[in-house]
Amino acid sequence: MAASLSTLHLHHQLTFFRKPSFSLLNKSVRSTRITASLEFNITFAPPKPKPKLPANLQTDAVSPSLPPGQHFIPWIVRGEDGNLKLQSNPPARLIHDIADAKTQPKKKKDQVKRESGGNVKARMEAEPKRSKAARRFYNENFRDQAQRLSKVLAAAGVASRRSSEELIFEGKVTVNGSVCNTPQTRVDPGRDAIYVNGNRLPKKLAPKVYIALNKPKGYICSLGKKESKSVMCLLDDYFQSWDKRNPGLPKPRLFTVGRLDVATTGLIIVTNDGDFAQQIAHPSSNLSKEYIATINGVVSKRHLFAISEGTVIEGVHCTPDSVELLPQQSDAPRPRLRIVVHEGRNHEVRELVKNAGLEIHSLKRVRIGGFRLPSDLGLGKHAELKQTDLKTLGWKC
Repeated sequence: MAASLSTLHLHHQLTFFRKPSFSLLNKSVRSTRITASLEFNITFAPPKPKPKLPANLQTDAVSPSLPPGQHFIPWIVRGEDGNLKLQSNPPARLIHDIADAKTQPKKKKDQVKRESGGNVKARMEAEPKRSKAARRFYNENFRDQAQRLSKVLAAAGVASRRSSEELIFEGKVTVNGSVCNTPQTRVDPGRDAIYVNGNRLPKKLAPKVYIALNKPKGYICSLGKKESKSVMCLLDDYFQSWDKRNPGLPKPRLFTVGRLDVATTGLIIVTNDGDFAQQIAHPSSNLSKEYIATINGVVSKRHLFAISEGTVIEGVHCTPDSVELLPQQSDAPRPRLRIVVHEGRNHEVRELVKNAGLEIHSLKRVRIGGFRLPSDLGLGKHAELKQTDLKTLGWKC
């Protein structure tokens, strides 16, 4: 009797001082009853049912029963039918990619020190680590993209865009060893081997050049007529010092943005950027151009009214933006007119003055858009345009 009481007392102590588990706190006691032997009989509610997977995620690849103690790692993959599926094993494609991946061991500090000549800090600064997103951003925004073959030839100074297309059609251009007859072919001079008449095109293209030139009288803006003096002759000193200022870069092939007739002087833009020239010269840019016309004879209000009324040029009625009679100067006895136009048709200013019954003694262009010809730029002289000057011309560089 004493033995049974000590056993019951020990069992009661163990039951009373047993540390409750965390699971007991989250489960409700269904029923508790005390037997005749004072033993506790505790039962718990059944476990909650597990949520069923959606129909599109159910697959036979999931193992319904796993060994005890093994964790289930789900893999959500997209099948050939385009639907998402759940499986217990990683995709076979991922395993093959990991097996075929070429891993490069990380260089130790001693190896980096030997390669950099002892200066580890300079080596680390020279080769910064860039993320994949940074490399993608650089390739999309700053790296030179592939361009049309005719445009690359023109930018390299081989010929004009139209002449480059003729060279391509004649089969005189090869790309990576094959004759190319399509001017629209996309090429990269840095990667592709381009030959023109057996001569290798340089890998590096000439940088973009923007020059303001004060054109004198007697020079033409065309490059084809060799019997006349071209404005490019005024840039000989610029090309002579090119190699010293830009070592290792080819000389650019320059051309004028728009034209001035042989008798007109003043501002003319010279560049090798075709997109820039197209935007500045196209009438849709609505860039105003200011001219100073020196007139033979007397100018009256009737003449100013006739000029402002406009005239028909090439079947289109053209009117100037403004006409103004400038004050007379002591060193220039002839009257001067300031005429602003924006269409830029051939001989537009001369036709406007001629239609009013006046005769032009001299004509000079002094402004294009927001850029005015510098007062200290003499006849036949040139100056490179800065970024602020290009912005005044409406070019977003």
